[in-house]
Amino acid sequence: MKSQKEDDEMPWKDNTVEMNREDFVKRYLQQEKSMSALCREYGISRPTGYKWLERYEQEQNLSNRSRTPLRTPTKTSPETEKLILNYRAAHPAIGAVKIKRILKNKGYKDIPCDRTINTILKRNGCITKEASEAATPYQRFEKTYPNEMWQADFKGHFLMKNDERCHPLNIIDDHSRFNLCADALPNETFEAVEPCVMRLFDNYGLPFSFLCDNGNPWGTPKATGYCVFEVMLMDLGILPLHGRPRHPQTQGKEESFNHSMKRELLKHIEITDFSHAQQAFDEYRDFYNNERPHHALNLEVPASRYKKSELRLPDKIEEWEYPQGYELRRVDGHGYFKYQRQSYYLSEAFGGKIIAVRESFVPNSISLFYRQFRIGRIDVDRRVYTLKAAYLIEGDPRDAPSAPTEN
Repeated sequence: MKSQKEDDEMPWKDNTVEMNREDFVKRYLQQEKSMSALCREYGISRPTGYKWLERYEQEQNLSNRSRTPLRTPTKTSPETEKLILNYRAAHPAIGAVKIKRILKNKGYKDIPCDRTINTILKRNGCITKEASEAATPYQRFEKTYPNEMWQADFKGHFLMKNDERCHPLNIIDDHSRFNLCADALPNETFEAVEPCVMRLFDNYGLPFSFLCDNGNPWGTPKATGYCVFEVMLMDLGILPLHGRPRHPQTQGKEESFNHSMKRELLKHIEITDFSHAQQAFDEYRDFYNNERPHHALNLEVPASRYKKSELRLPDKIEEWEYPQGYELRRVDGHGYFKYQRQSYYLSEAFGGKIIAVRESFVPNSISLFYRQFRIGRIDVDRRVYTLKAAYLIEGDPRDAPSAPTEN
């Protein structure tokens, strides 16, 4: 609790700012106390005390002065601010960094820094918590060259105005993030997917590997099964890969594209039918590949990093010549083949195909091969599969046929 003496010595505590400063100066001029003593009493520095004294002697106002500069030569012009806001209105999910890069790429001059653009967006109510979180860059591992791996996935289906469901099929190149396909499909079957994928192979060439999840039409939950899509890829020399079950992050780039498509397109448009959906998807795909900068590409666009594969889609699938020492077996229409009088189930997807069988380096086991891929290993004593997955034997799967070897 303060004493009465302390209150008497600091009557200025209840005064206005201007009164305090004028009282300070007058007491100093009356030599009531030294400058140091008065500054200690008023809780200010000596330079501040002398500043008040100078203003008083020059008959200037002792109130707080505005810190706004008299001139703001770098202030964003109304025309530029309108340009930024118009672009944001057209693309509500695109953040400040990408807006700056896009407008510069379009040839606009005097575009402010991304922090200023962000301030403009906030001042005009364009920034939401969701948009801020979505704009946070996230660095992912990527393949070293285009077409080393493609990623495919269906974005969750949605109901259109005509009461039909649309299933967007998205396929991207892992290295460049280039969107190869954004197709509006009526379902997620092999019959719907095959023409889309074959069109991509014809237009862009063949990838080295193809990553997808484990559901239809890409895979099968059966421990010893293969699907028609996987066999189709192996016929073309493409290594089929699958993400770990219940681990969508394995296809992180594809998942990221799906989220971007939802946030930047589907959230802001009501799709009426398949024709409208495909038109909207095509426009977004063009925007994503050629205009929208990508954080993981140092704000370059995916189209700048992508080029077509030199491995072209063959006119027909040639028969595979297996080397000597391998026993050939034909898989019947039910997915079974016979070896040493015993029937083994492989998959209906191989129905009518020729596979190769040989003893494995693992005791009491046989290994199965299809073209240049090892596709399984069976413990013949227990008659169970100990391995079921497509593995490239050696080298590029589009190389000339070579003898299967085991590692």
